[in-house]
Amino acid sequence: MARYTGPKHKLCRAEGVALCGSPKCPVIRKNAGPPGQHGQKGRRKISEYGTQLREKQKVKRMYGVLERQFRRYYGLASKKKEATGEALLELLETRLDNAVYRLNLASSRQQARQLVSHGHVFVNNKKVTIPSYNVKIGDIVSLSPKATNFDFIKKLQEATKESTIPAWLEKKATVGKIKSNPKREDIDAEVNERLIVEFYSR
Repeated sequence: MARYTGPKHKLCRAEGVALCGSPKCPVIRKNAGPPGQHGQKGRRKISEYGTQLREKQKVKRMYGVLERQFRRYYGLASKKKEATGEALLELLETRLDNAVYRLNLASSRQQARQLVSHGHVFVNNKKVTIPSYNVKIGDIVSLSPKATNFDFIKKLQEATKESTIPAWLEKKATVGKIKSNPKREDIDAEVNERLIVEFYSR
């Protein structure tokens, strides 16, 4: 499946948010502005459309989804009973790569995506290599025996031993379970989903 392979921090600077999930991101470490020679000075005042577009781009890049797939997620969300914006975030949150990241089994969504793609993630004891696979209530997510012995996995588990995970998940060692569907309050990202709905409702 297609994915963005360009400079990650350039996207972070463009959106003003550490989309990469790294604590060493220039947006956090240096408070870096937009990419380009003139940074913020070279930008005009953003229109209402531009604000909606930026929010859509931010969320799309945050979850590592390209435009066509993001539009498909929006189409699915618009058919659900709950508010479209919340349904969209729920679909993105229940992606397998995001679930692995939220369970602290990877330090970033990019790393989680790689673990899934390389066959190191199991759902209900079956190998799943599709990062966009949507987990469901009751699913058990675990790492392969080989992956649990990776040095970076061991260090991550030690570093995140006291970390909390979202209420819709539970975890023991390197095994996680989907307890419920994620609710809006479980998603701590700085996202205004209303702007995305407005963008697609034009």
